[in-house]
Amino acid sequence: MRRRTMSRLGETEMEVLRHVWALGEASVADVYSTILKDRAIAYTTVMTVMRKLTRKGFLHCDSTGSRYLYTPARAPAKVREELVQDLLDQVFQGSASALVQTLVRSERIPPGERAEIQKLLMSLAEEGESDV
Repeated sequence: MRRRTMSRLGETEMEVLRHVWALGEASVADVYSTILKDRAIAYTTVMTVMRKLTRKGFLHCDSTGSRYLYTPARAPAKVREELVQDLLDQVFQGSASALVQTLVRSERIPPGERAEIQKLLMSLAEEGESDV
């Protein structure tokens, strides 16, 4: 079994990370004020989460100057890839087909997205045939 490449992200950690990705560079106050537009949260919670994300390797922290500025340490696509791989390994025992079946059979996927997934799978199958 492969060794975990990353620590799991909690819901608030993922929310904070998405805000830092969107902002590009952010202080705790920047992220705090952005989250406050959607829901109540304590400033100290945001600060703690950003410190944890730094320890876990998801954010860089630059403390030169009078305030701490955080930047993403990993690209969103890379984090998504790692999270999906962890899900695949932990929940589906490495079976990509079981993961896709679960996604496609989910009632939560709107018909338009389901059709997009089917097109993607067909496109990938055609690419595979042309590589032979």
